[in-house]
Amino acid sequence: MEADCLRHTDFPHTSRLFAEYLYDFERVSGFYDYSPRDGGAFRAAADQVHFPDGRREALVAALRKQNAGNPALDLLARPGTMAVVTGQQVGLFSGPAYTVYKALTAVRLARDFTERGIPSVPVFWLATEDHDFAEVRGCWVFDSSHRAVRLEMSGSGPERSPAGRIEIATSPVEELRAALGSFAFGEEVVAAVERTFVPGRTLGEAFGDLLKELLSGYGMLFVDPMEPGIRELAAPFLRQAADAGPELTELVLERNRALEAAGYHAQVHVERESTLLFALENGRRLPLRRNGGGANSMQAERLSPNALLRPVMQDFILPTVAYVGGPAELAYLAQSQVLYRALLGRMPVVVHRAGFTLLDARSEKLLRRYGLSVPDVFHGEDALRERLAKRLVPEPLERSLSGAAKETEERIGRLRRDVLEFDPTLAAALDTSGRKILYQLSKLERKVAREALRRSTRASEETSYLAGLIYPAKHPQERFYSILPFLARHGFDLIGRIYENVRLDCPDHRILVV
Repeated sequence: MEADCLRHTDFPHTSRLFAEYLYDFERVSGFYDYSPRDGGAFRAAADQVHFPDGRREALVAALRKQNAGNPALDLLARPGTMAVVTGQQVGLFSGPAYTVYKALTAVRLARDFTERGIPSVPVFWLATEDHDFAEVRGCWVFDSSHRAVRLEMSGSGPERSPAGRIEIATSPVEELRAALGSFAFGEEVVAAVERTFVPGRTLGEAFGDLLKELLSGYGMLFVDPMEPGIRELAAPFLRQAADAGPELTELVLERNRALEAAGYHAQVHVERESTLLFALENGRRLPLRRNGGGANSMQAERLSPNALLRPVMQDFILPTVAYVGGPAELAYLAQSQVLYRALLGRMPVVVHRAGFTLLDARSEKLLRRYGLSVPDVFHGEDALRERLAKRLVPEPLERSLSGAAKETEERIGRLRRDVLEFDPTLAAALDTSGRKILYQLSKLERKVAREALRRSTRASEETSYLAGLIYPAKHPQERFYSILPFLARHGFDLIGRIYENVRLDCPDHRILVV
């Protein structure tokens, strides 16, 4: 397996906050408690975790139902054991591929901490409370030609119902089989999905069990915050947050102003009437607003945190030393820092997850043949096709076209000097005519390239193959596709090979040829 590094700033639309967090932390240090590049940060964060024995005992008891037989529970039960936490909104067929990359980063960190004398276990927080079912009901896979295939499930439940509690009515298993059927391990992948995404189960159960199967052997513990034992643990924290609602909202508004003044963005919008809480009522998750007067009078078991409060609640329940997240999570944790300080008095080290673009042997060969790099594909399929088209123009014709343009530009330059000497008022007319001549030559060059591409069906197909794998629908591969088609093509041991390439000492994105 070959691996190359790619800076995240080479990706389109990388936010300034995220880029500076990775590569210039001092600029954002006021919004986080620790730098992930500071060798002593993790020990310092661990020293701040004062986790009561009673809470630890109740936590382990609550997790036994969801993690029966997992030996990591015994380690978590020991006083002083830390948690390296990550998580993801539950969705169809394990969600985007980076879900697995998050989990593997947490596993790598936990093992590294344990070796360095900070006993730790990896924990995956299943975001079952999120209520945007439309966002999680589908996923993308690809077929053998890297054509993107959209899969969607149907479900039941009231509007704004927590996604993790929605029952699966039908699961698009046959559509998945059709897409992955030509891959060597396609049937094995489909069989794993059939065992977990069964009609009648909840989306949270199915998502969690599929991840458990994919990550078996890595000692990952799973937490469903909707489970009664976890809700009971969260109740004191949620009551505290409800009582301090106005003060917490003001802290966040002040932080948002500070972020914007520094030239960054506030990931989560908050208004003065916001309470940072939702109410769970009749199977629905409804926002609580301050002027409604409902938060303080509600039972804590019926409260649910918003995106900013959720990580703080999570780290009240867990003895968290580090949190593994993606760019959006790093952004909202810059807002959540004020809540950590007000409610917990501590904050974990925030670590960006490992990122990967997976290439097969053919894709790597095509990149080499056409002299392309992965960022070249980020301009979109049309731009990539035009670039490949230029490579297909016969060399003598290419030389003639480029030579004609260069020679014409030089002649126009010489002519301009003579015109200026004769009559300066004619220079503007010459400049206009010159631009038109050069434009027409450039236009001819593009037409020749398109004709060359039209004549080469193979090159056109190869363009689609590359773009469909690396930058589908103008999205990074890991954010668009599920991990399932990659496992179908390369086998389940691909997860182990990805894990071997999780680099804790490198913030860059990894390009893997598998």
